[in-house]
Amino acid sequence: MNTKAITDKVERKKVKRAARKKAAPKAKRASGVARGSMKRKVRKMAQGQRKR
Repeated sequence: MNTKAITDKVERKKVKRAARKKAAPKAKRASGVARGSMKRKVRKMAQGQRKR
């Protein structure tokens, strides 16, 4: 939702809240999708001499 035209902070907040209320609820995240801290971490590369 674009509220760049509204310069008053309070007014913009009001418009955004109304839009959020009106919007369709977001679907739940699929069970197989990891988020943030649950994601697999990348192993550290070998330190020492540079590869390139």
